[in-house]
Amino acid sequence: MDNGDDNFVETDVRVRRSLGPQMWLPEHRRTELKQLLSRSHQVVSLAALTGVLTGLLVALFDRLVVDVLFEHVLRLRPWLIAVLPAVGLMLALGVRKSIGRGASPATADEYLHAFHDEDHELEWRPFVARMIAAVLTLGSGGPMGLEGPSLYSGAIIGSKLQRRLPRSFRDADRRVLLVAGAAAGVAAIFKAPATGAVFALEVPYQEDLARRMLLPSLVASATGYLTFVGINGTTALFPIDGNPSFQMRDLFGAIAIGIIAGFGARCFAWLLRRAKHLAASPRPWLTTAAAGASIAAMFTIGRLLTGESLLVGSGYQVVAWAAVPRHSIWLMFVILVLRCMATSATVAGGGVGGLFIPLVVAGALTGSIIGGVVDRADLTLFIVIGVAAFLGAGYRVPLAAVMFVAETTGRPSFIVPGLLAAVAAELMMGTSSVTKYQRVGAIRLATRKDTT
Repeated sequence: MDNGDDNFVETDVRVRRSLGPQMWLPEHRRTELKQLLSRSHQVVSLAALTGVLTGLLVALFDRLVVDVLFEHVLRLRPWLIAVLPAVGLMLALGVRKSIGRGASPATADEYLHAFHDEDHELEWRPFVARMIAAVLTLGSGGPMGLEGPSLYSGAIIGSKLQRRLPRSFRDADRRVLLVAGAAAGVAAIFKAPATGAVFALEVPYQEDLARRMLLPSLVASATGYLTFVGINGTTALFPIDGNPSFQMRDLFGAIAIGIIAGFGARCFAWLLRRAKHLAASPRPWLTTAAAGASIAAMFTIGRLLTGESLLVGSGYQVVAWAAVPRHSIWLMFVILVLRCMATSATVAGGGVGGLFIPLVVAGALTGSIIGGVVDRADLTLFIVIGVAAFLGAGYRVPLAAVMFVAETTGRPSFIVPGLLAAVAAELMMGTSSVTKYQRVGAIRLATRKDTT
């Protein structure tokens, strides 16, 4: 080949590079690429829409539970506060039986069930019943969190939207908007977009992440968060005063806190699994009545010991209470045990709510107790580490737990000690979890299928 031919080849290569790969692909490949890019844009746009719709619904749910109901409950006489959770549980059971035709109280578990079982479709009628039951449970003071129903709301919105528009998801996983909606629900209720995305991807498996859904989950989390804070404001979930810091020795302390919190989370997870078993008993009215009476008794004990209503509600006030150094260690331990038992009683009574925040509260109390043992003046760091460890272990979501404490406190410096504690707690959990619908891991599961 002469120099002219060489120049021609070099020119051709330069032209192809300048035009981009799609210009010199075969015609049918260019068509496929354009269709793929178009569908990707559609998926991202629909994820954004899912986030907006979820943010609106979660904002309404939050206003109804907190502002309309629970804030007024706290102003009542103590004996009324004590009995209202039982009333809420009985009404919630009636709603689930009538409107929901016997729907279970599961919310986050419904998301996990639908994620792993393609034949399990989320339906509107049980959703309506569960959300009404959640308002009754949480609005009357049931010690559970708002994040379970929020996650469930986003999951059903995303799932239904994807089923209505199958052509836009021809090459996508069937669970893309299911996960994106769940992420938006968590991001909205906690005002923590990164936490929402990571939690929705991390919680389906104990040792792995859901794949191919990161971008839609991030987009839905962002739009869900923006919609929610546009209505309910951007106030931090756990505002921290001052400038708490940590030293090298605190990193070793974080590991110790993680081990202790991991053991506590394992005990709490066992208690919650037993409570879920009781909730499915053939005599639900009797079980619910007994659960309500137990909550009333525990509330009375807590009220007599502290003079405050720490045994009702989602528990944000308990985290603030635990941050005050003047409380005795034995008193904080009693409140920790009572809160775990009260949440378990609510679950056993068929209450509809989340377990994320109860784990956060238990972690905050655990960290505060350990801080009191070592006689630390500022308990903030210990509380944050305890939250990361207890939450990460209970739901098997160490990444989401660390992201949660960083976002909700506005202190990214807590990531390192929180991560050490979360890893130590995760190792203490073994294969235990607060939910039976988690799988061991996507990679291990695929390997198991290949060998059977």
